[in-house]
Amino acid sequence: VHMIKVQIADKTGHMEELEMSPAETAELVQENSSMWTYVDNTLVQASQIDETNLSTAGTVRMLPGLVGGC
Repeated sequence: VHMIKVQIADKTGHMEELEMSPAETAELVQENSSMWTYVDNTLVQASQIDETNLSTAGTVRMLPGLVGGC
């Protein structure tokens, strides 16, 4: 079974690392669609994530979205 290293950062910069299946990863990304998601260092919209396009991914990083301004 293919497993993906999933790294989830919070606003403080703390990062949690998990090993998940493509299906579990797709579900997590879709549940946290406000986060910026990088699949093997490429920014991907949560709406475009599914189990198929994660079947060869090695790493998924989820970061809080950056907001500009004061």
